[in-house]
Amino acid sequence: MLQKFKQDLKNDLIAGLLVIIPLATTIWLTITVANWVIRFLTRFPKQLNPFTGLHPILIDMINLLVGLAVPMLAILLIGLMARNIVGRWLLDLGERILQSIPLAGSVYKTLQQLLQTLFQDSKTRFRRVVLVEYPRRGLWAIAFVTGAITAGTTGMPQMLSIFVPTTPNPTSGWYAVVPEEDVINLSISIEDAFKVLLSGGIVGPDLAASIPSERLMRATQESMATPMMPLNQPMTERGRQSLSMLQVEDD
Repeated sequence: MLQKFKQDLKNDLIAGLLVIIPLATTIWLTITVANWVIRFLTRFPKQLNPFTGLHPILIDMINLLVGLAVPMLAILLIGLMARNIVGRWLLDLGERILQSIPLAGSVYKTLQQLLQTLFQDSKTRFRRVVLVEYPRRGLWAIAFVTGAITAGTTGMPQMLSIFVPTTPNPTSGWYAVVPEEDVINLSISIEDAFKVLLSGGIVGPDLAASIPSERLMRATQESMATPMMPLNQPMTERGRQSLSMLQVEDD
């Protein structure tokens, strides 16, 4: 009971930090931009300065509104540029210049890929969350089912196309084709699976409650009883024929 309480407290702390850090950064940026705009406007002569003689509370309210409006207008302007040819060319030029910087380029590219993955509709790309034995027998990794592959002849097992993401950057990973009977379905959503991956298992649902224990135990026992194939063993003729009879199903 005490251990569970500590784990729940740790999860709540991490989840709170994940919310507070972006929020605090946004507030700090808003205040910084607002103060800069106000300082710029107050440099005008008193005859032309509209803020002269205003109540301090009113000035603070204007400061807040300007701090919210300026970043929003900047985001809208960048979005407008990205939707036309000239603006897109300027943004591409800026991205190429930024990516040419050794350290900043790598950070920018990683954040860009991560945000694209988070803001895109995951439901159109990933169908369900499964567990697959990877990178070796006895170790299980979270994977997403991306499609189904049908066999060209009867008697062959149903195959699945899966994507095994990495942690904490789920924008990279490995694609694999596995038999459907070799995966274990998880009763969690795509969003919850991303929480687990992004936090390295610290934040997210209780995976133990979503895994059928008898199914996992049986699969683990079967994998331990099966001798492991050497990595340098060539593919057999039967394996090549089975692979050639698979055709990707158009969804």
